Amino acid sequence: MAPILKGEVDIVIPTIRSLDFLENRRPFFEPYHLIIIQDGDPTKVIKVPEGFDYDHYNRNDINRILGPKDNCISFKDGACRCFGFLVAKDPSGRDMDTVAQHLENLTKPSTPYFLNTLYDPYREGADFVPGYPFSLREGVPTAVSHGLWLNIPDYDAPTQLVKPLERNKRYMDSVMTIPKGTLYPMCAMNLAFNRELVGPAMYFVIMGDGQPIGRYDDMWAGGV
Repeated sequence: MAPILKGEVDIVIPTIRSLDFLENRRPFFEPYHLIIIQDGDPTKVIKVPEGFDYDHYNRNDINRILGPKDNCISFKDGACRCFGFLVAKDPSGRDMDTVAQHLENLTKPSTPYFLNTLYDPYREGADFVPGYPFSLREGVPTAVSHGLWLNIPDYDAPTQLVKPLERNKRYMDSVMTIPKGTLYPMCAMNLAFNRELVGPAMYFVIMGDGQPIGRYDDMWAGGV
């Protein structure tokens, strides 16, 4: 089966270390172009396994390309991934292809305004429940696909303190539509978005080096 949207997708990876993990995920990442944003010390050598198509940028590259506007990209914070968004081209124990899952979500419609309580109605074998307006069943384009990750769960700090040993060991095969106008906590660790629909709104406010706080950047995407 041919990879979904091959040649049309950029995967942005912010990092402070070598990307050895890509070797284990090669079948899922290799078909796509990677944009690696090296945070921290730009003189540190970041190693990427052979065979991947990628562009690599460090802080020196960001300063050179953006010049006097380079302060719009956070330093020593995950929001450095915004530079990757900027240079991107236009457009359960089982080993899941999370990249393909994101792309499948982005290429299928979502339910607008109404929440369908019986799973994802656009999935094969699923449908709408009684009472869902027929006028809305064609759906709307999906703007954002958001997931979690294995190992450390995505808890707030107080919850992590009282559950220090809890780990997430399996993928949850779950899809939920977020109705328009609804606020929800978003994390950029496992996120895909439609550049044409979201555009500049996927900008994370300045955090990290030189700022009073850090690590809240993705929660406030679109805040500026």
